[in-house]
Amino acid sequence: MDIDPSSDRPVFKQIADYFRDLIDRGELAPGASLPSEAQMTKTFGVAGGTARRALDVLRGEGLVVTEHGRGTRVRERGPMLRLASQRLTRANRAAGLGGFAADMRALGLEYRQEMLHLGEVPAPRRIAERLNLSVDAPVFVRRRRMWGGGEPMQLADSYYPLDLVEGTPITEENAGPGGSYARLEERGHRLSSFREELHARMPSEDEKRALSLQPGVPVVSLMRTAIDTGGRAVEVFDSVMSADKHLFQYDFSAD
Repeated sequence: MDIDPSSDRPVFKQIADYFRDLIDRGELAPGASLPSEAQMTKTFGVAGGTARRALDVLRGEGLVVTEHGRGTRVRERGPMLRLASQRLTRANRAAGLGGFAADMRALGLEYRQEMLHLGEVPAPRRIAERLNLSVDAPVFVRRRRMWGGGEPMQLADSYYPLDLVEGTPITEENAGPGGSYARLEERGHRLSSFREELHARMPSEDEKRALSLQPGVPVVSLMRTAIDTGGRAVEVFDSVMSADKHLFQYDFSAD
């Protein structure tokens, strides 16, 4: 690579562009080592601070990681979870699988959920609005962390009106085959539709720790409202997912 000193693009960004291109084209594969700051200084004829800033750009974009004793490497990505529109089908529930379990089984990965909290909480405004309740009205929440292939994949909170879950396994750690949706349907609340809302953002410090996120990796917030045949919202699923481990795939009819 030749540095263009006449370019209006700073030299450290030119160096970052060079390595980003190698990563994008697969010439630097996941786990491959990048030159050290000292090596970059010699190769590109730049100051140490310039090389450091180039690596900072790549780290900030989540492309590389630097570990003590191992140097800087192209970041290795974990399993990619494909979230397709078919994941919430009644057929999966009939087979005893919740949505996450069905997705992970399709990938051939082991999965588990770690229960973080079970109990009544005041409904946050965003949840109350979707459940047609007053703000701070009591709701039941199942708060958990979902693991796939040995890695934390999602933080998932499911909120329910109290009258729908009292006396059901939904209030227990194991909601039973097919998950909470199967239990709601057994109680007469046959599901008719789901509405999902997604937006991307940078994670909080707590989310970084809980999902073992590398610097520069954003999260996707997914909020799903489950609606029964009577038009009642029976659950709001509020989740946070590592953006680099999830692919969202939706199929729509042209009609």
